[in-house]
Amino acid sequence: MEKEALIKEMVRRGDRNFVQNQGAKRSLAGGKASICNEEFGQNNIAYTCQRFDQCFQKARVRLEQGLAALARRENAPSARLLEPSFAEALLELMRLVLERNEAVNLTSITEPLEFVCDQLLDSLACTGRPEMESAKKVVDIGSGAGFPGLPLALLYPDKMFLLTDALRKRTDFVNETAAALGLSDVTAIHMRAEEAGHVSAYREQFDLAVCRAVATLPVVLEYTLPFVKVGGNLFAYKTVQAKGEIEESRLALEQLGASPDMETFTYTDLLPDSGYALYITVKNRPTPDKYPRRAGIPTKVPL
Repeated sequence: MEKEALIKEMVRRGDRNFVQNQGAKRSLAGGKASICNEEFGQNNIAYTCQRFDQCFQKARVRLEQGLAALARRENAPSARLLEPSFAEALLELMRLVLERNEAVNLTSITEPLEFVCDQLLDSLACTGRPEMESAKKVVDIGSGAGFPGLPLALLYPDKMFLLTDALRKRTDFVNETAAALGLSDVTAIHMRAEEAGHVSAYREQFDLAVCRAVATLPVVLEYTLPFVKVGGNLFAYKTVQAKGEIEESRLALEQLGASPDMETFTYTDLLPDSGYALYITVKNRPTPDKYPRRAGIPTKVPL
């Protein structure tokens, strides 16, 4: 459906979120949109299309700026980052997520510029890190709508990615989207981390685990490290303010077979005002068989 026709149809159905997401600002009264078919004439449709184009163009420019920043990093796959087709693939991923988000709650981030920064570029923050560049098999724990796994898979099509989530509607979406984007080495499984971490096909099979905005650091460690090979790494996507959680994670690091030292990697070159950071550790011993503990216990009683 063409953009203008799509906007008209969503307005006819009274879809407040869609209209807001496209950049149309309208007053709300009593929790109901004050837009109706009679009020939303042809001029307002044109205005909404214009606002959508403006928002989308700003998002595209910011994405290209971010990819250029990543391309300047040592060891980064610069050629791929600067390919126009890569930026287009990321924008197509955004479109697919926002389109499905109308029917299924996948994300609360629906404004294009914010989506580019907080979903796409943040997911790619580990680009150029030697642990990322050398990994052949990557697992994304608690992937949700596919972040950071799908953007990383688009950047590194030669790597194998396993994405896990506890909600089937999310893993179904991720598998459909991976197929639509031509990502043949991406699989999403509907399984809790506490269960999947005991499956022999997944346990200690991955060079790198990534986990973004899932839980406190001690819980993330128990969710992820059982998947990681000895010598492999974990990237926990969190905020700079979460640095205090490192001290709280000492027992978890020891019990789960990881180095007691965690590196904090901030990426002000990419998102200078975000306050985001990666917390990185290396696994140097096998994880004892009793971990992860059964479903719910890691969050209720963190190590």
